[in-house]
Amino acid sequence: MERGKETGDKYGMSLEKKRKIVELAASAGLLLVLCAMMAPFFGSILGNPISWAKWVYSAGALIYTVARVVNVNAPGDSLRLRRLRRLEFWAGMCFIIGASFWFYKLQYYSGFFSGPLAVMRQTVAFTMAGAALQIIASWMIAYQMKKQNDK
Repeated sequence: MERGKETGDKYGMSLEKKRKIVELAASAGLLLVLCAMMAPFFGSILGNPISWAKWVYSAGALIYTVARVVNVNAPGDSLRLRRLRRLEFWAGMCFIIGASFWFYKLQYYSGFFSGPLAVMRQTVAFTMAGAALQIIASWMIAYQMKKQNDK
């Protein structure tokens, strides 16, 4: 059997290498989201973070979601494990919705008295929801993979 045929990959990439690349991309996306969420706290140092941090947040959300779209399931993975990996995709969708609120609210609150919290209120809520989904999914995936390997 060829190298990539057992994993269903037509490019010959092993499943473990593919998983590592996907996890690195997802981690990079999450780090960009984190940097963007921390930017308003360092506003005086970084200039006007609200105007550029939305782009960093959006890029991170997009990178994370695209990484979660890539199929890293082995042919023998259980249905539960496949669903948990799909849950990580929905965490990415929460980040994308948070990014869209950031763009919308920045236009809505364009006045002088609109602080970062007024602009980012829904973004923070959707970021927290996405983070909770990601944490639960990653713990459950690790548990399920350990349970599947012990059999």
